[in-house]
Amino acid sequence: MIRYTLTCACGHRFESWFPSSESYDGQRARGLVTCPSCGATTVEKAVMAPAVARTDKTGRPAVSAAPDPAREEAPPGATPVALMGRPEGELADLLRRLRDHVVSNADYVGADFADLARKMHEGELEHRSIYGEATKDEVKALREDEVEVFPLPVLPEDRN
Repeated sequence: MIRYTLTCACGHRFESWFPSSESYDGQRARGLVTCPSCGATTVEKAVMAPAVARTDKTGRPAVSAAPDPAREEAPPGATPVALMGRPEGELADLLRRLRDHVVSNADYVGADFADLARKMHEGELEHRSIYGEATKDEVKALREDEVEVFPLPVLPEDRN
């Protein structure tokens, strides 16, 4: 993974991680790299000091690079900024609304999900909207039998 400090056309600085420099170039060319502050897609790599790990064991103090403004502590009262641009934020909002709609309009059946979904598909039970838990193997078996199942989206706040 490579961490780049980026600057948009408006002068906002932010950081983002990419699997490779080719990945960054490809995402930038498709307009997928956007400024989290203003949504600008005109983004360039900022000049960065390389981070090189020490290999000597002599105990000498490490040479410090010039301070990176993007890594400095935020002043008190500053608003945190996500590394998510406007399009990603809109997608996350749509996924959140989708999940909320399912949770509000379907019955939670817990670990019985796979069994009940199969019985509804086969006509043994009346069809109704349900959600619950299923193992990867259960989901695979349901899909092989052409039972329509879809995972509920997992959003960043679900992992905190």
